[in-house]
Amino acid sequence: MTQPPSPLGSVDKALLTLDALARAGAGGLPLADLAAEVGANKSTLHRTLAALRHRGYADQRPDGAYTLGAAVLSLGAAYLAEDNLPGLLRPALEALRDEVDELVHLGTLAGQEVVYLDKVEPQRPLRVWSAVGRRIPVATTALGRALLAAAPGDLPQDADGTLRAAVSDARERGYASELEENEPGIACVAVALLRGGRPVAAVSITAPVERMTGPAHAARVAALRELLPTVLPTGLSVPAPSA
Repeated sequence: MTQPPSPLGSVDKALLTLDALARAGAGGLPLADLAAEVGANKSTLHRTLAALRHRGYADQRPDGAYTLGAAVLSLGAAYLAEDNLPGLLRPALEALRDEVDELVHLGTLAGQEVVYLDKVEPQRPLRVWSAVGRRIPVATTALGRALLAAAPGDLPQDADGTLRAAVSDARERGYASELEENEPGIACVAVALLRGGRPVAAVSITAPVERMTGPAHAARVAALRELLPTVLPTGLSVPAPSA
């Protein structure tokens, strides 16, 4: 199916140029190769690149090749900023809720706590209290353990080794779990959301313990590991099991 032409060709060429530079990586592309890939003549593209360089979205190496500029980092950071994540990820949370009909949370780290950024309620009643903005200790939550497991570096140290074992287990399986550690009769499973290999948030499914055993537990884990990645915005992923 043929894509309709862009409403503004000059802007479209600038965006295609950024896409080409992103694919080229750190080595960049010389002007002639970039013009061929974008489908623009060299003189026009040279002016486009000058404008991109002026705003910091493109750069030029000493050998003449063009690369992405540092300004693109601010776009990605703003896109995945904490205050933008709830709106950005709401469709994914709703798709996950519709698949399992359970409470779904979005959370991120705030020091030694996890803060709930958003939640989507199931159709059926659930015996658990939660609220957007609520903070809970990172050590005892599936969300927190998923975030710690996805972070690069050594495993956390704790007095009795409970957190270290839980995070190690989460790394091996690709998801974290929690059983009645915050609410009696309630269990959670969670996965981290990665951007560039680093966790920016986590998503959990919360359900009564009786709906978190056997095939039901497997179905909820599968929803996090298999369905969720297909509905995430571009640039986000979930960790692969290390085992």
